[in-house]
Amino acid sequence: MPETKTPWPHAPTHQLATQGTFFVTASTYRKAHHFRGANRLHILHRGLLTVTRDYGWQLEAWAVFSNHYHFVAHSPTDQPTAESLALMLKMLHVKTSGWVNRLDQTSARQVWFNFRETRLTYPKSYFARLNYTHQNPVKHKLVPMANQYPWCSAAWFERTASPAQVTTIYRFKTDKIDVPDDFEPAPEW
Repeated sequence: MPETKTPWPHAPTHQLATQGTFFVTASTYRKAHHFRGANRLHILHRGLLTVTRDYGWQLEAWAVFSNHYHFVAHSPTDQPTAESLALMLKMLHVKTSGWVNRLDQTSARQVWFNFRETRLTYPKSYFARLNYTHQNPVKHKLVPMANQYPWCSAAWFERTASPAQVTTIYRFKTDKIDVPDDFEPAPEW
């Protein structure tokens, strides 16, 4: 029996041949805190919201930190694949890298590393990742309640969803989700 090739863990195989709903995580190179502080977090947050809109991705949940971000989004329905995800994140990473490198006067520095995506095909998996993403600032001990963190979707979700939807999503357990999230975001924001 031929041995299956395991993808290299630092360069994941992107499986974007089908449209759908995806959970995405991206990290700065060596988990460096390039987006430490309110101004930098604001720029990264605005950049994420802008590129997803411009590329036709429908965000459901997001959380942005000094050295990584997560989001759950639906790929564009007018495209047969989700391949625009790689282009979209490349645009975000090029723009934010250029901006932060100009700010720090380090023109050749690598800011972003890579991204991982998981296509969500089961409702329970989708709902659990929505909750995970909304609650990520609490997981990282940045705030006691997720809706207090300005660069995540929890406050927006609580304002726009019905109380029943909020209760349902927030009840989904996240302890069994296999998400590589050993990042330690900068505590100051």
